[in-house]
Amino acid sequence: MFDDPNLVSSAGLVPALRLAESAGLYELLAGVTVPSPNASAKAACVVGGMLAGADSIDDLDLLRHGGMTRLFGGVRAPSTLGTFLRSFTHGHVQQLDAVNAALLAGLAERVPGLLAGGDGFATVDVDDTVREVHGHAKQGAAFGYTRQRGLNIQLATISTPLAAPVIARARLRSGNTTSAKGAGRLLAQALTTARGAGVTGQILARADSAYYGWAFVGTALRHKAWFSVTARMTKTVTRAITSIPAEAWSPIEYPNAVFDEAEQRWVSDAEVAEIGFTAFTGRRKAEHVTCRLVVRRVKRLQPLASDGTAQGELFAAYRHHAFITNTTLPTVEADQHHRDHAIVEQVIAELKDNALAHLPSGSYAANAAWVALAVTAFNLARATGVAAALHRARWATLRKKIIDVPGRIATTARRLDLHLPLDWPWAPAWEALWTTATGPPAPVTT
Repeated sequence: MFDDPNLVSSAGLVPALRLAESAGLYELLAGVTVPSPNASAKAACVVGGMLAGADSIDDLDLLRHGGMTRLFGGVRAPSTLGTFLRSFTHGHVQQLDAVNAALLAGLAERVPGLLAGGDGFATVDVDDTVREVHGHAKQGAAFGYTRQRGLNIQLATISTPLAAPVIARARLRSGNTTSAKGAGRLLAQALTTARGAGVTGQILARADSAYYGWAFVGTALRHKAWFSVTARMTKTVTRAITSIPAEAWSPIEYPNAVFDEAEQRWVSDAEVAEIGFTAFTGRRKAEHVTCRLVVRRVKRLQPLASDGTAQGELFAAYRHHAFITNTTLPTVEADQHHRDHAIVEQVIAELKDNALAHLPSGSYAANAAWVALAVTAFNLARATGVAAALHRARWATLRKKIIDVPGRIATTARRLDLHLPLDWPWAPAWEALWTTATGPPAPVTT
């Protein structure tokens, strides 16, 4: 029988939201001026529901079962939360973006391992994705480069060689927006957020060929960051590739084989070389960028027909992948770091597997607020994992091991005791999270 008022199915929300509270989430949300009473409590409800697996407004009702209202104050019904989201405007969504930047700094201070290694080297990756939608009531939905009707989400992540990525910035855009639109502003905000979160070392800004342009590269240069951007195969780039001497190519071997979508085969070896290059020569002289053109080439399994020229034979026998960079890393290492840009795709996959499985409202601003709160939930989930010593666990894994822990509430001397399952396999991780969330802040080291 469904008759026990003291049971909860997501006891891990207690330390997770306590961690958010200690990092300043509720004080930050209080500054959001959306015209809705108790806005901070409602925003926290949405974040808590997302942590527990909600990917639609109706799913937020999972917060109102058993003893949840004894553990948390201000739990609201899904209809109330839907009305709250629809009251957002573009300006209010930007306020949520500022909340996310400040919260990331608070979480990094509370959980030092969140951006471990940021004093040496960090990367900021920018990419976008189209979240497919159905029906004709979605404001801003259109057919984009995926040829699917949807809304475009652009985001920037921060990661280090020792830490899994967190999201610096994210924004919702209309479905037919080009990838690079607004990339300069997004990168500038992401770099500022990274510095605010405690990253003091060199930052490398990475992106694919959709962002090959002055807006992205110029922003990286203005913020004194390195850049690594996939080059489009323009005539200038192909000319530079053909001028690379044969003896300049160095063989490399991938640690793990990579599946080549274009040729439908696994690639386990390649060659790299580099040459001096000046990018964006079609722009005014002040915006010409002198940099390195690093090229990785892979031998074709079935060579294409050549046009009889040396250049034709070169491109018929090999597939070339080029990128421009201003790093001081050796050629092979620069190529390895550039290929690691795929880490942002893992973040996108995690979001689509959780809070962004749907964009739940017909209102564009409501969906933009949903995306901003999903960023809050993602970063909080990442901090929760680090505090629980599950440093690189995916969001779904964290939910299974830490968040969705059944518990029973008992009252002892006016105190709530939460009884959790005996022999829970990840009890030490849960207790480590609890200690971090409820203990004093980590001491500052200099």
